[in-house]
Amino acid sequence: MMNEEVRTIMSKKVTTASPRQTVGDVLALMEQKRLQQLPVVEGGKLVGLITTYDLWHNCRQNPGCHEKLVSDVMTSHVVKLAPKDKVGTAAELFMDRRFKTLPVVNLQDELKGVVTAFDVIKYSFKKEYPEPILYADRL
Repeated sequence: MMNEEVRTIMSKKVTTASPRQTVGDVLALMEQKRLQQLPVVEGGKLVGLITTYDLWHNCRQNPGCHEKLVSDVMTSHVVKLAPKDKVGTAAELFMDRRFKTLPVVNLQDELKGVVTAFDVIKYSFKKEYPEPILYADRL
């Protein structure tokens, strides 16, 4: 079950940020879309990840933080997956509890999608219970 490739469960429509956007703009976008993390992409390539933790850590005592650029506060060293990596690999990384979202990139670091811990849970649940029990799938 965990040998399925992550490309089969990843979200392909991904909201992203640019390293040249301001923190204020990205914070508003994250609030509007109810996201806790955004891949940061430049020229189609993944260059970082910005999370609510990054924003909290960098802005909690800095009132001018909203004018900073995303590139000043994002995480540059990002753990990422390839489309052919296994769902089990993603699950193991999520169990480490440092990640909630993992970007999926090709060999050229072009963002192809993201996998979340919820995607893995949903995938596992649907393998066991193909028909919804208590919820309706709203995709």
